[in-house]
Amino acid sequence: MEHSYISRMMLGLAGICLACSGQTPKKVSNPPGTVIGGPFENREFMDIGLPEHINSVDTTAGWSQAGQKLLITGTIFEKDGITPAPGVLVYVYHTDIHGYYAEKPGLDPRVRRHGYIRSWVKSDKDGRYNIYTVRPAAYPNADEPAHIHPSIREPGLPNAYYIDEFVFDDDPLLTKEKRRRMQNRGGSGILRTVEKGELQIAEHNIVLGLHIPDYPDSTGSKLQSGMQVGEDVLSFTPTHAWGPDKGTRTCPVCKYGRYHGILYFVGNSPDWSDISKWLLFFEELGGRRKQYLTTFFVYGNEKEYDAAKRNRELEDLGRKLNLQYVALTHVPSFKDRESDIYLNGINPGVENTILIYKRSNVIANFVDRKPNETVFDQISDLLGTSENDYFLLPVPDK
Repeated sequence: MEHSYISRMMLGLAGICLACSGQTPKKVSNPPGTVIGGPFENREFMDIGLPEHINSVDTTAGWSQAGQKLLITGTIFEKDGITPAPGVLVYVYHTDIHGYYAEKPGLDPRVRRHGYIRSWVKSDKDGRYNIYTVRPAAYPNADEPAHIHPSIREPGLPNAYYIDEFVFDDDPLLTKEKRRRMQNRGGSGILRTVEKGELQIAEHNIVLGLHIPDYPDSTGSKLQSGMQVGEDVLSFTPTHAWGPDKGTRTCPVCKYGRYHGILYFVGNSPDWSDISKWLLFFEELGGRRKQYLTTFFVYGNEKEYDAAKRNRELEDLGRKLNLQYVALTHVPSFKDRESDIYLNGINPGVENTILIYKRSNVIANFVDRKPNETVFDQISDLLGTSENDYFLLPVPDK
């Protein structure tokens, strides 16, 4: 693969490393014959044409096409969504700028179905990977969104598995219904691009084993509530009792999801002393980060729910705490379907669920956490470390 462009980009884009290292093998105790992730079509194509030396950066043969240049960059994490995973092989292939899996001289006839736009990268010691390619087109005369096919091979696992296709958030063919049907294998496959010159950049992290059937799980059981790290927060429309959208039903993620966001959910077990401490902490964060952070308190206590009464309670709270950067909202319950809050899987029995997201993708999930300096520092550090070269770049017009 040709890497002359990458050499130039390396001067301006930080954090890209070509080094590769091994990963601790996972203990697999599945019954003999179990296929981790289940079968998928043309699994063996991943090995046909496999380069002898694989780096964490590659440029596909599609780069030379006269289309929108695209960089897909991110970190591969272990299933905990925190620990970087080095040495993971990622294979991708996709259509050309006309929507075809095109052939070219020299293409191995065995992989004709994948076309010639193919790439292999291996995550570096920090779990990073980078793929330069051209943005693919959708299939001609079809309603399937444009997409890129990725698959994963981890050290120590007996077989490769596929993850969600990479699709584009600004693609009109990616309808609300199609978004909801996505399986979130390895995390959400939705790419949200920003622009640097003529290059579109999609920062996209991968969580190993997430929603992969029969995946060996050494993380142990833990209390579950809300979307997991690597998944997208799904749109919902709470009633706003306090904040800039007071008196409306506005989707927090849809309207304010460009940068960082915090969703603080409380259900049937409110501790108002702790709630006030959390809200004052988020208020202080908002004062420092201004438009680059939005925080929403979402109250979903289904006991004796009365919308007008709930509005008054939250409005009194917002006034008492003098909140300027935190919005107070409510829904009838976390199972409510009319507001679509049920899609986010919030457990109403836990004391709280705090989702931190960046461009709608969850980067942290805290459940039943008490407000104290330790967790406050964790959240502050997370917001700081998840900023990077791409955080403030312009978003393309849809």
